Order: sequence, then structure tokens, then C-alpha cells
Amino acid sequence: MKRIVLKISKLLLGLLLVFGILFGVLYMVYDQDLPKGTQGAQADALARKMLKAVNYQQFLDTRFLEWSYAGGAHTYKWDKEKGEVRVEWDDYVVQLNLRSPEKSMVLENGTVIIGAVKASLVSKALSYFNNDSFWLVAPFKVFDEGVERSMVLLEDGSEALLVHYTSGGTTPGDSYLWKLGVNGFPISYRMWVKIIPIGGLEAGWDDWKIMENGLFLPASHTLGPITLSMGTVKAYD
Repeated sequence: MKRIVLKISKLLLGLLLVFGILFGVLYMVYDQDLPKGTQGAQADALARKMLKAVNYQQFLDTRFLEWSYAGGAHTYKWDKEKGEVRVEWDDYVVQLNLRSPEKSMVLENGTVIIGAVKASLVSKALSYFNNDSFWLVAPFKVFDEGVERSMVLLEDGSEALLVHYTSGGTTPGDSYLWKLGVNGFPISYRMWVKIIPIGGLEAGWDDWKIMENGLFLPASHTLGPITLSMGTVKAYD
């Protein structure tokens, strides 16, 4: 028995060592410092160019948004007018009230959940929504309260938009550097976020679909070899 435990321990230590070396290599290759940009009229003009490209007015006029995340593990129906989101995962359904989370309703297999368990599940649903909705509507949030915008000149001479979130969401303090096409359409962004220890990882924003009301929304994102699907994306009034 002791020999088996010893072999398992050696195997686990070996795996940890391999993962540690792999992470170190990835960190050295991909980690980048957060660039410095210039705030002001040029940065704001660049942000407005991006908003115009993705039809920001249609986003404002859209009432309902539907999508999924993580291979359908989380699904959403967001009523922007009422400030409510139906969040579903595993055996749970949370009718999340974004303005007053304590007024949210939680169901597990159709049974209403109350008390501390309800509060914990509401907090989890809000965290899911903050993360997963960002992958859907991040371009539309560049003028939210607590957002700082800067213009960064890239090595090829093009202009990129650096967006820093000083408040809001689940992880305030995150920054994103948007690379834009000539027409202002988002192509990708680089991330400096608390939950990812490697700064500057790039995610693609080039799989755009036009909704029935004229709004542009992403169908998927690429992160290296990984494709993050947004499921069946819908936007309607």
C-alpha cells in the first residue's frame, strides 16, 4: 500500500513539475506589460468609431439578448428593459434582478430556494452573467461609468483602443487593448485581467453576425487553439 501511495505521490509531483515548467515557458513567451496610452479626444473618437461599426444605436434599442457560454453550460435570456436575466446552469434557474439582486428568484429542479443558499446562487449567477455577457457586448461598454479610454499606437502605426475598467462588474481593474479594422470593427483584444496571470493574451473578435434588427454580435472567439462559442445568439425587440 505504501509503495502505491509513494508511486502516486511521485506521479503527482512529476505532473506538477511539468505543468510548472509549461506555465513558465508560456509566461516568458506571451506575457506582456500593459501599454501606456493617451487619454482625451482622440481616444474617445476611436471608441465612437468602434461603436458606430457595430451599430450601437441598435444595441440601445434592443430589448432581448439570448446566448450561451462554455459549450452551453450557461444559458441566458436578458431583458435589458426590465433589467432582468434568466440564467440557467446545471439544475439551477435564476431569474436575476440586476438592479436589486436580493429580489431575484432561484429554482433548483423546479423547487424555490431561499435563505443563504439562495444568496450564494444569486451571487454565482451574477458573476457568471458579468463574465459571460462581457464576451457578448464588451464593445458596447466603452463609455460605461468608471471606464477610462486611451489611444495606443501599435508597432505597425495603427491606432488601438485601450479600455480600463476602474469599477463595475465582478473584477474591476481589468484592461483590454482593442485592435480595430480600418472601418472600426473590432478584430481582437489583448487582456490584462486578474483571473489570468499572463498579461496581454489575445482573444479574437472577428466572427461577427448581423442580427435581425441590424445589431452586430459575435458568434465565437478564438483564444489560441481554443474556440469559445457563444451558442445561438439572438437580439430582438
